[in-house]
Amino acid sequence: MKKNSFVLGCIGFVLQACLALPGAYAQGGPDLAATLNAQKDALKTMAFMDGEWRGSAWTLGRDGKRHDITQTERIGPLLDGSIKLIEGRGYNADGSTGFNAFGVLAFDPTTKTWTLTSWAQGHQGEFVLTPKPDGYVWTIPAGPNATIRYTAVVKGDTYKEIGEYLAEGKPPHQTFEMNLTRVGPSAWPGAGGLGPK
Repeated sequence: MKKNSFVLGCIGFVLQACLALPGAYAQGGPDLAATLNAQKDALKTMAFMDGEWRGSAWTLGRDGKRHDITQTERIGPLLDGSIKLIEGRGYNADGSTGFNAFGVLAFDPTTKTWTLTSWAQGHQGEFVLTPKPDGYVWTIPAGPNATIRYTAVVKGDTYKEIGEYLAEGKPPHQTFEMNLTRVGPSAWPGAGGLGPK
């Protein structure tokens, strides 16, 4: 009984804290509506990514061997358009899933910076993303004086992204490429949410 009381007390405390936030912000904190609108306005500029995509892709393994897959992406907004979710799946020739990744694209109006938080193959990280008029660039640290740079170009219904290993004093070495075609719009992730009844 004591354990249940403790849990209920914790839940009550969290709810009270959440309910108190609007009052605290009203006393001089950031304008939450303005922040949310700034996030939504920024994410609208990346709407060209939305939809379901399919095509070919290849990657180089640590052994230097090329591995070809069929790559799919489904991309769409969530939280009233203030963030964007991305799921990528790569299928082997036998139809099995050889690669699966999930990402959250977000904009911070305070710092004017974009981040891509990504989970893939047992790894997780938050990375800087730079939007371009027809795509984006994002990078992953890859050890001392080395970076992996991903550059995407999206034009209409075509989506191309390449990955390059950049080491100081050496020319870029391409390690990844995908060439996708838009299959159609996607109701994901917004559709299917649980309603009040």
